[in-house]
Amino acid sequence: MKLEFYKYQGTGNDFVMLDNRDSILPKNSTKLIRDLCDRKFGIGADGLICLENPENNTDDFKMVYFNADGNESSMCGNGGRCLVAFAKFLGIIENSARFTAIDGPHEAIVKDGIVSLKMQDVEEFKEGDEFIFLNTGSPHHVSFIDGVSHLDVKKEGAAIRYSKLYRDGGTNVNFVQEISKDTFSVRTYERGVEDETLSCGTGVTAVALAASFTSKTDSEKVKLITPGGELSVSFKKQDKKFTDVWLSGPAQQVFKGDILC
Repeated sequence: MKLEFYKYQGTGNDFVMLDNRDSILPKNSTKLIRDLCDRKFGIGADGLICLENPENNTDDFKMVYFNADGNESSMCGNGGRCLVAFAKFLGIIENSARFTAIDGPHEAIVKDGIVSLKMQDVEEFKEGDEFIFLNTGSPHHVSFIDGVSHLDVKKEGAAIRYSKLYRDGGTNVNFVQEISKDTFSVRTYERGVEDETLSCGTGVTAVALAASFTSKTDSEKVKLITPGGELSVSFKKQDKKFTDVWLSGPAQQVFKGDILC
């Protein structure tokens, strides 16, 4: 089987994109998806995303996301932003979009190369010993530390991801250092990739909300610096509930090709 694909990246978080409106991909083939994401023997990516026909009349398309391990996963923020850019490239949308992902409906806006994605409301936070846990479409453990640039993220992240705290399904892990009152440096260990990624959209969203929740910032727009680039998260806070949450940043097509499967 010859498969046409596109490669997209959003602040270094990279994805294989497939126009799957004609159901060309056998989505139950975990090995095939894992092989396509393999950086040595395949295309190479943090995940694979299918753009599919919408199930709701108000939507432009549907998002189906797979981690690099081949398993369908929870929401991917940068992946959602890249998928919106892909939909614009395909002519499905112009400068705005509505779609449904595994965590529910989303809206998006494209302007001057920046894709802004509306995330789900968040009002549940778990405060632990020097960490905050919350779900922004995917589960995230957020630790505020010093010396984030020198941390062994793969080692330390895996230790938390596989700890007894998260034995039911695991978690993504974010290590965060405050740069200023509205700017934070973030490095993320992603489950399913089982390594550090250059950026994580749901992760930086979790960091921004956790920073506000713990009064590390009083701004409702937060800048996040990741190894892959800069993202921003804006929101409205009322008591401990966060609404109108938007993740913004660049999303770019890298190349397209065909691969024999």
